[in-house]
Amino acid sequence: MKKFSLLLLFSLFLFTSCKKDSVDASTTQTLQSSINDMASSLTTIKQIKFNEALYILKTFGVEADGDVAELKALGQLINGKKVPEILAMADQVAQQNGIEWASTAPPSLGEMNIFGDDLAKESDPNDVKASGLSIATQLSGDNGNGPTAIQIIPRLVDNAGNPVAFTGAGLEAILEVYSNGTKISTAKNLMQDNNFKGFNLKFASLLASKIYDNKIDITVSVKTTAKTFKMSKIGLDVNPSALKVPEAPKTDSTMVTQDPNAVIDPNNPAGTQTGTEPSVSAPVQSKQPTADPKNTVSKFLNNVNSQNLKAAFESSNNPSWGSYESFSNPTSGFGAIKSVSVKNITTNGSSTNSSSVNATYDVTDKNGKTTSLKATFGLKNVNGEWKISSYKINP
Repeated sequence: MKKFSLLLLFSLFLFTSCKKDSVDASTTQTLQSSINDMASSLTTIKQIKFNEALYILKTFGVEADGDVAELKALGQLINGKKVPEILAMADQVAQQNGIEWASTAPPSLGEMNIFGDDLAKESDPNDVKASGLSIATQLSGDNGNGPTAIQIIPRLVDNAGNPVAFTGAGLEAILEVYSNGTKISTAKNLMQDNNFKGFNLKFASLLASKIYDNKIDITVSVKTTAKTFKMSKIGLDVNPSALKVPEAPKTDSTMVTQDPNAVIDPNNPAGTQTGTEPSVSAPVQSKQPTADPKNTVSKFLNNVNSQNLKAAFESSNNPSWGSYESFSNPTSGFGAIKSVSVKNITTNGSSTNSSSVNATYDVTDKNGKTTSLKATFGLKNVNGEWKISSYKINP
């Protein structure tokens, strides 16, 4: 009997010693079993917060589409991590995404299960009884040059369109932003109650080159236990002067480019000077442009106004505008412009090789909509001629 008891104790010790205290993401099965092992050593409250932390990381800490891909990405993110490390990671992700959640706070997201158990529990705060979704939008952040953002607030509503009251939930809310049918942005947040603040979409996060006709379409989806609700709004106006315009890449003017066709002397691969008398080469002087850089900008805008886009493109040397086809694109390029009315052009500063010019003008697109713009044109000296090398819309 004593021998049997010792054997039983040894078996129990062996069983408990095999429990994992860190994540093993070798497979989905090992990921789940290791997480279960880690959770089993925690108190009930800590287990709930641990599951909430995993949900935060799976939903907001990884970039992937679909539950399977998100779970795989989560495994890669937390592989080898222990409970305190995972809680700390979730705190950081929540703070970065503006989510009102903390690992030290009481449970707030209901019963989270990252492995896809969507069945409603007896007291499941995510099983919100709603009939639909509504969206309210409001422009914000006006600094004197128009709004800089748009606030997008979704609400779960009943059959009468009234907001549904709920609390303590962890509903995944996703915002998708489109322009001319192309998705240009995605954001996620947690709807915990019917006072959800929604999404603050900053125009500076949207590339101007991807916005058609200064309008965007939005779709918001909110996932409850029983159903995913979706709602869209079409044709929301954006402030073109607040959109993101990438700067032209900077080049090092001191860099010397090796001629690939140059013949290298095998006895003198470094190309050093030989002989008793040194040879001194005169420095190459850049040819100073004789024209005013303002003339180049004025000519450019006049050519855009007269639809002579080929001539306008030839007066530039701007990598961010790409090819002529991209530059003249009728939906996302200068081909969408019907006319330009110049108000003012001034030179900020000029040197032998570079110059900066400010221009204020009105642009009318082919739909008849007019927008006032303040832009800064960067110019560079190309063989004695000013070429537009960068373009920035100012607020």
